Amino acid sequence: MSSPATGVAIIGAGLSGLTLALALHRQNIPCVLYESREASLDIGGAIMLSPNALKILDALGVYKNISPLGHNFEKLYFHSDDDKPVDDFVFGSQEKHGYKALRIYRFELINVLVSMVREAGIPVEYQKKFDHIVSESSTSVTWAFADGSTASAKLLVGADGIHSRVRKHLYPDLTPKFTNMIGVTAAVPRAQLQADPNYPLPVTIMSPKHGAFVIAPQRADGSEVFIGKPKLLQHEHDRAGWDELLNNKAWCIDFLREGSADFPPIVANAVSNIPLKGINLWPFYLVPKLDTWAKGRVVILGDAAHAIPPTAGQGVNQAFEDVYTFAGIVAKVQQQKPSDDEKEDAARIGKALKNWQQGRQARVDRVLGLNDRVNKRRLPDAVKAGVFEPFDLDWLYDVDFDKMIAEWAA
Repeated sequence: MSSPATGVAIIGAGLSGLTLALALHRQNIPCVLYESREASLDIGGAIMLSPNALKILDALGVYKNISPLGHNFEKLYFHSDDDKPVDDFVFGSQEKHGYKALRIYRFELINVLVSMVREAGIPVEYQKKFDHIVSESSTSVTWAFADGSTASAKLLVGADGIHSRVRKHLYPDLTPKFTNMIGVTAAVPRAQLQADPNYPLPVTIMSPKHGAFVIAPQRADGSEVFIGKPKLLQHEHDRAGWDELLNNKAWCIDFLREGSADFPPIVANAVSNIPLKGINLWPFYLVPKLDTWAKGRVVILGDAAHAIPPTAGQGVNQAFEDVYTFAGIVAKVQQQKPSDDEKEDAARIGKALKNWQQGRQARVDRVLGLNDRVNKRRLPDAVKAGVFEPFDLDWLYDVDFDKMIAEWAA
């Protein structure tokens, strides 16, 4: 049985979906969240939020609730394998960009978002797995869930991640490409590092032989650190395979310890005692550049539209840019005087969404270019030379999203 059409239906109650719901609520646009799991996705470790995302979360009233929960910092440091500083990357600045960067556990942020969504009275339906589009008109779209029920909305938004089922409606044959790389990570007490209190963290230590080893403080007081490094895999796994791999904690510990003698002592200290509870795997997938993120009344955003490698730490930050600007675009279009012609109104929202997608894609392209520059500066020859021009990040952090929305909706 189909329910009455709502304003915007959001598939996925993860970080993107929950934040989109708050952004739409701020614009007085009714929405409903649908999540395939029993509760909102809260797996994984901590994430790093930069000023462009924090500005959005501040506008939505989220920032004040999460700032005390995470670790604030300004720079990422890069060291050679003999522990010499070779480069740094400004991830936030209170003085220059209005916010320090924030490293916060994903579940902490999810809990805040879920609480705020509940307080706003936004409906969330769990164990509702999107299956396929049933029908679409110039004013609404109807879809089916895996349990056989259906629902309708004026717009359907796929915020359901890199393996998006909603994206299949736009691109039936597209499958995310596994990069053959995974991140193997863990969490250990900072005291275990036995480092000088002034040792610069977070830090990526580069070894020509073993690649990168990352150490990043987390928790509000920085008492815990994330440790991790990438691993090359020859074969992709399905979800059950990834779970099986993760459940074998012994190999994860062995891999994190592998080659530690070739790094500075801080690495050997970091891996000396690795609690099983904090071990995690992060497979790296890519989505090719898509021609469109919208088809009729169906839209995708976040990782469903553009999976960004973690090099510059912008994946979730760009997803937050997507949801805030999307909500703004929909609001601007709804504020325009409606036409008597349904097709004309449909064309109006279609044009605005096209402008939105093109504008957002241009931002994503610049982030991908930034990733390439960071990657080149991590190569052994570049690390050895150790002479770099500062990154220009004003375009990334000091952005006027409301101005963008006004231009795209015009």
